[in-house]
Amino acid sequence: MLNIDRRIIAHFDYLLVFTTLPIILLSMMLVYEVAPNLMVKQVIYISITFAISVIIFILPIRRLFWLIPFYYWFAIILLISVEFIGVTKYGAQRWIELPLFGMSIQPSEIIKSALILMLAYNVANDPPPKDGYHLKGFLKHSFFILLPVVLVKIQPDLGTAILIFIVGYGILFLVGIRKQIMIAIFFISLIIAPIVYSNLQDYQIKRIEQYLSDKPQYQVQQSMIAIGSGGIIGNALENATQAQLKFLPVPESDFIFAYFMERFGLIGAIILLSLYLLLILHLFILSFFHKKDRVLQVLSASLGFLIFIHLSVNILMTIKLAPVVGVPMPFFSYGGSSFLTFGILFAILQNLLAFRFIFEYNSFPFNKK
Repeated sequence: MLNIDRRIIAHFDYLLVFTTLPIILLSMMLVYEVAPNLMVKQVIYISITFAISVIIFILPIRRLFWLIPFYYWFAIILLISVEFIGVTKYGAQRWIELPLFGMSIQPSEIIKSALILMLAYNVANDPPPKDGYHLKGFLKHSFFILLPVVLVKIQPDLGTAILIFIVGYGILFLVGIRKQIMIAIFFISLIIAPIVYSNLQDYQIKRIEQYLSDKPQYQVQQSMIAIGSGGIIGNALENATQAQLKFLPVPESDFIFAYFMERFGLIGAIILLSLYLLLILHLFILSFFHKKDRVLQVLSASLGFLIFIHLSVNILMTIKLAPVVGVPMPFFSYGGSSFLTFGILFAILQNLLAFRFIFEYNSFPFNKK
């Protein structure tokens, strides 16, 4: 029988499991209903993520902290590789095939975890002064944020590029930067926004125009019909006609929330969003109460922020309050790359929490203030 230190069991964060597990199970049910042929792949994705997460959890993460820059640059290399060996899906070249496994990975998803860990690494080694990072520290962090933003934009994947930009600078805002820099960022963003817009691809401009038009585009219109047809308590499977009759596009992925509401209605949506809200608030509370541990502080806040952005954009997209972009719902939308990204981050977070009783506050680089 395994001799497990009771302190690990005591410090393990069970709330993270109890909030994410129902979301995953609901996702599997919905994917099976609308795309049974994808269910096997989804089970494989989840199994691989679980296996990798268990391995990560039992590793001495703090001792392996020096490997994070290598992971970051590996993710950057994958982003660059998309240009040369990437495959096209849904009209965009964003994936790399894994021939031996019959699956593919999306480097723009992997870079999210790599960037968050890299920022945590940099903040732990060089914490901000009391008044926040000055220009030198800000520019150092900006390099690691803007490099993947540019590479993802080139694919082109404007939605994910903007998301990475917001998450990266959102983390810096939470950690602390000087007010003068924040004001400068605001005005610089206003100045370069027209330049960015003028260099968008034709289809990206079309999406923005469709979003601003009075008439919703086809997939959004079908999404809104699906949401409305769900009513208060939802429909039985055979009566969920928007998805069953293929009117609702990609109900297993981009528009899975619309299909969920068609099946379970307003009550189901309240329960699902309550689970996400509980998860997000818990992550921010963890960040607030572990300020001495810079890695744990940055990682938990980043995860909360990342989940909130993903969730908000995906839902707002389905009701025409945001442009249509390929931003999945965490642990809910079909796909392996996003699932693996969040799985890795949660496994590292659980490791930092469960083994924090051996955390040495007087050891470099975790004790800087």
